[in-house]
Amino acid sequence: MALLLVGLVIFIGVHSIRVLAAPWRAAQIERFGLRAWRGVFALLSILGIVLSVIGYGLARRYPVPVWLPPFGMAHVTGLLTAIAFVMMTAAYVPGNHIKRALGQPFVSGVALWAFAHLLANGTLHAMLLFFVFLVWSLVEIRAGRRRDREAGVVYASGTVAHDVLVVVIGLVAWAVFAFWLHGLLIGVRPFG
Repeated sequence: MALLLVGLVIFIGVHSIRVLAAPWRAAQIERFGLRAWRGVFALLSILGIVLSVIGYGLARRYPVPVWLPPFGMAHVTGLLTAIAFVMMTAAYVPGNHIKRALGQPFVSGVALWAFAHLLANGTLHAMLLFFVFLVWSLVEIRAGRRRDREAGVVYASGTVAHDVLVVVIGLVAWAVFAFWLHGLLIGVRPFG
């Protein structure tokens, strides 16, 4: 579990710099340049993900049960993660009502994804992983909304066509992940 913790600290730490140390971040970008900053950010992010994945895999070998999820919770999680995929997709499709309503649709989707997985996983390592992502995403949503207010950001009005595009892309991505990639990459088939 130590490797999982180290990976989470690196990944969440790097992704929290803008919230916790914006002036320091700006100074580093000014000092080294945007390309160098993005390169180091990407390398540390990848390192954090790799360590978290390896650590999670190792922790799954010797799980510490904390609670037993109720019957059917995998289906609730499936529904919530489908919605989360749609929310995350909204961040990348311009002119949709979801982005305008949420302001921070990607991290809002991450929050819902993490919450959904907390409902269906009762082991200590799973609870740690998803709780950390839930807390981080809630902090990031608040900080992002504050940045938007301070910068006077107003999201464009959405169109129904773009909303449909967001929903279709999000649900297709969710289906591919839930029915195929989740089992291949995570080793767990959510729907059998």
